[in-house]
Amino acid sequence: MAPGPLLLLALCALAAPARPGPAGDGGCYAFLRPVILQGLTDNSKFRALCSRERLLASFGESVVRLSTANTYSYRKVDLPFQEYVEQLLHPQDPTSLGNDTLYFFGDNNFTEWASLFRHYSPPPFGLLGTTPAYSFGIAGAGSGVPFHWHGPGYSEVIYGRKRWFLYPPEKTPEFHPNKTTLAWLQDTYPALAPHERPLECTVQAGAVLP
Repeated sequence: MAPGPLLLLALCALAAPARPGPAGDGGCYAFLRPVILQGLTDNSKFRALCSRERLLASFGESVVRLSTANTYSYRKVDLPFQEYVEQLLHPQDPTSLGNDTLYFFGDNNFTEWASLFRHYSPPPFGLLGTTPAYSFGIAGAGSGVPFHWHGPGYSEVIYGRKRWFLYPPEKTPEFHPNKTTLAWLQDTYPALAPHERPLECTVQAGAVLP
């Protein structure tokens, strides 16, 4: 992972079921292989507004809801955004358990953050008969959640990069639900036989993984 905070936006279709479930994230994909799309939109203005300094100036006093980084994100903690950035936004400790690791992703107050989100341009595609919902997150280098399922959606990186580990739906990866993906990458991944390893991809800033 790149040093410093990672900022990512994801769009998911509300009508499609999403089951809760490093280094990046672990996940599964709907078709044969994942693809990475580039150059779909110009989010340079949005990216500028998402710098650490601009976000703290605009939303430092806003209360954000943090989730634990275990498979099902059991625990939620509310605290000011500035406190999260200054005290908790640091590179992932591989010895920390998932339920001891807090990060900001998914539980967003879109009314309070509307002045930022209105500058975001989503990719020009969607699913008929569904209503999209944005999920916005900021986390430190090496952070992520263990393997989990998603319904249709996409993930776009605004700052940093995000590494994905992907298994087909019929294959269950070996992982501990309360260990972070960084711990899995260091402890479990090296011992996997070639046929047991996932597909991998790294999404850079400005790219989209649908």
